Amino acid sequence: MRMIREKTVAQLTYLPNVFPVNCYLVEEEDGLTLVDAALPNNVKAILQAADQLGKPIKRIVLTHAHDDHIGALDGLKEQLPKAQVYISKRDAKLLEGDRSLEKGEPNTPIRGGVPKKVRTKPDVLLQEGDRIGSLLAVAAPGHTPGSMAFLDTRNDILIVGDAFQTRAGVAVSGQMKLLFPFPAMATWDKQTSLETARRLRDLKPSLLAAGHGNMVPQPQRLIEKAINVAERSLAK
Repeated sequence: MRMIREKTVAQLTYLPNVFPVNCYLVEEEDGLTLVDAALPNNVKAILQAADQLGKPIKRIVLTHAHDDHIGALDGLKEQLPKAQVYISKRDAKLLEGDRSLEKGEPNTPIRGGVPKKVRTKPDVLLQEGDRIGSLLAVAAPGHTPGSMAFLDTRNDILIVGDAFQTRAGVAVSGQMKLLFPFPAMATWDKQTSLETARRLRDLKPSLLAAGHGNMVPQPQRLIEKAINVAERSLAK
């Protein structure tokens, strides 16, 4: 996996030039927090990246429960039995393979690859405002009902999962980029995604770190443009 470091965050990317799948290592004083778990065959590469940074992985935090974000979870947990696993209370249902909607949610089907045989159980069910070391948990529904983003409060780096994509251009989840359409195809509710994008914009991130595509420094202008495109699309 390719590794690129920005301040306290290292982006690990599988197949960066073909089908980029990202996860992130966030450095803390006591060790590393892994945000997302990429694909099943990425276990060794993730552990090697942690060794390169010279710190152990203490926590595994999941933005949402799609296959390309939790793929290495079981393999990592086998190697790191003491690492705590965090996911939102809502997406914990998806982690168990349960696609059912909850009362009050938009009546659109949950899309994307939802796991069926994950053995690992989360240790902590996250809610908006929770802290994981230096990371602030931010509710970011839309791509899935329980998606979350994580703001590094030391430097305002924002890890968003698939609330945005940056591959083929910055886009709000659900808005199709023909050169990389897959996040849009796997999005649950476009209107909810747009509302989330506005909230994430208001955090004024110094850097945007998405699940697919390169990190984007000083992303405000591109985020605003992506929101405008989504607004026009949904107004049609």
